[in-house]
Amino acid sequence: MSSRRSSRGSISEEEINELISKLQSLLPNSRRRGSSQASTTKLLKETCNYIKSLHREVDDLSDRLSDLMATMDHNSPGAEIIRSILRS
Repeated sequence: MSSRRSSRGSISEEEINELISKLQSLLPNSRRRGSSQASTTKLLKETCNYIKSLHREVDDLSDRLSDLMATMDHNSPGAEIIRSILRS
């Protein structure tokens, strides 16, 4: 990637477009857009919102797991399965 950088060390427009395209491919339900500034801004906002939703989902799953573990016998086979999953 550094071979495509200009002598100033900045990122080329081509590299930015490639990175935007890669980012877009990581988002669920992402549609093809033009390379305009408005589309890039919208894509970055969607990315931030998606990351926030993933954080909320992780927090929710963590809470649910904590609740489940609190109600289980810590020596039960189910508790051991959960511990082994968390270790992996």
